[in-house]
Amino acid sequence: MGTIDENKVIIQSLQNDWCCNKVAAADMLRLDLVHPVVSGNKWFKLRLNMKHAVESGAKNIVTFGGGYSNHLISTAYIARMFGIHAIGIVRGKYDVLTPTLQACKDEGMELIFISKEDYKSKDEPDWEKKLAEHFDELFIIPEGGANEWGRAGAGLIGRFINDSYTHVAVSVGTGTTLIGLKNKISAHRQLLGFAPMKQGAYLHEYINSHIHADNNNNWQLFDEWHFGGFGKWNDELVSFMNDFYRVNNIPLDIVYTSKMMYGLQQMILSDFFPKDARILCIHTGGLQGNTTAEKKLCY
Repeated sequence: MGTIDENKVIIQSLQNDWCCNKVAAADMLRLDLVHPVVSGNKWFKLRLNMKHAVESGAKNIVTFGGGYSNHLISTAYIARMFGIHAIGIVRGKYDVLTPTLQACKDEGMELIFISKEDYKSKDEPDWEKKLAEHFDELFIIPEGGANEWGRAGAGLIGRFINDSYTHVAVSVGTGTTLIGLKNKISAHRQLLGFAPMKQGAYLHEYINSHIHADNNNNWQLFDEWHFGGFGKWNDELVSFMNDFYRVNNIPLDIVYTSKMMYGLQQMILSDFFPKDARILCIHTGGLQGNTTAEKKLCY
């Protein structure tokens, strides 16, 4: 699968026709090019977590996710690279493994399936105690890498963002990447987060509590364009993804970035942005999640 290479990251301009010539510029930060498996923001959220795990002498990594989790497969791959045993706590029971879970297993990750009800309790202190009883020299990475190392790692994405951009758009799952970016980039720049799940605005309180006080302004969270809920999609979204690829030659993932770009275009069309806006959209990778719709996609 090749090495993880941050030098592959580029900024690609979107066609003026896609923006309907309503803003000065719209570009995409192609974090998806870092690696085909550990793509996008996943690498940045995991790199400092793994560094800390190695330095602390951990032999087992435990993390959490659903059946189509980009975080799980990214952790499985990186853990194998570092020679650390990975355990994935999976939300829900699966008689047949999803392509993502099968890939995790192929990378050597041990999968433990728990009910959705039990999964809701995964952040309680008793969970860590139970895990420590079963696995020695353990390091736990929260779902989505949502801890201090994940946020700090996400902040490293800021070095790709120059001062010419007035707005930065990013998908929001746990809020880790948005927090890391907001704590790193200049406070005057507008940061727009797009949650791909129903009622994703619930993340506002969590995000707000982790942004540094001197940077806690000029950011917004949108959850209108969820297409039925997290991981849900329809033919309208697929058609948008295909059109976006034909115009811009950029593949989008069906879970996160496609919904962000759909919403962003709607905002551009409704004159949300001033004419002189220069927008940078962050491609957070996760193209492996397209397996559920691959027969409908033109790429």
